[in-house]
Amino acid sequence: RNALGSYRTLLEDVTLSPQMGYYLSMLRNQRPNTATGIRADENYAREIMQLFTVGLHQLNLDGSRRRDGSGNPIPTYTQTDVENLARVFTGFGPAGGSSEFDFLVADPDRLRPMSPYQQYHDTGAKTIIGGQAIAAGQQALPELRQALDVLFNHPNVGPFISKQLIQRLVTANPSPAYVQRVAAVFNNNGRGVRGDLGEV
Repeated sequence: RNALGSYRTLLEDVTLSPQMGYYLSMLRNQRPNTATGIRADENYAREIMQLFTVGLHQLNLDGSRRRDGSGNPIPTYTQTDVENLARVFTGFGPAGGSSEFDFLVADPDRLRPMSPYQQYHDTGAKTIIGGQAIAAGQQALPELRQALDVLFNHPNVGPFISKQLIQRLVTANPSPAYVQRVAAVFNNNGRGVRGDLGEV
C-alpha cells in the first residue's frame, strides 16, 4: 500500500506499523524516568534517520557527500538529535487501547497501526535534526507527525532515497547525473509535489 504514493504517507505508515514497532522497539517505548531508570529507546529514531530519510552524511543533489573546509564528510545528525527524536517516539502501543494493561501487557494487534498512549509520552520540549524545535506539551500523534514532516522535508531525503531506489531496482553504481535527475523529481514532480513515488 502506498508504494507509488506519497513518501511522507509511506513514512508515517511504516512508523506506526506494529511490526516495525516490534522490530525496532518503538512499540511500548516510554518517556524517560530517572527514578526508575527508563530511557527513551533510540533504536527507531536512529534507523528512521540513517536508513529511511537522511542517511549519515549531508549530500548534494547528485548523491555525492558534502564536505567541510578540511575535506571531511559532514554528518547529517548528532547523538543529541537521536536522543531527542527518541523522546518524540514515546507513548505508542497496541492499537485501540488506552490503559496501562493495554500498553504494557496486552498482545499487540500486528496489523492495525499503533495507538498513542499519552500517559507514556514525553511532553517536554525537544530539538531534533537541523535545530528544529518541538514545543512542550503536545499530544503524541501530532508531535510524531511534526517530526516526520521535518525529516521528510530535509534536503538529503531526495538524493538519499533516490539513490537507494536506483541501487536496489536498476543499477548498483548509478552516475551522479542519474541520481540528480531522480532526486529532482523526488523534490518536485513537476506540479510542486514532493515525494511522489509514482513519478520517481
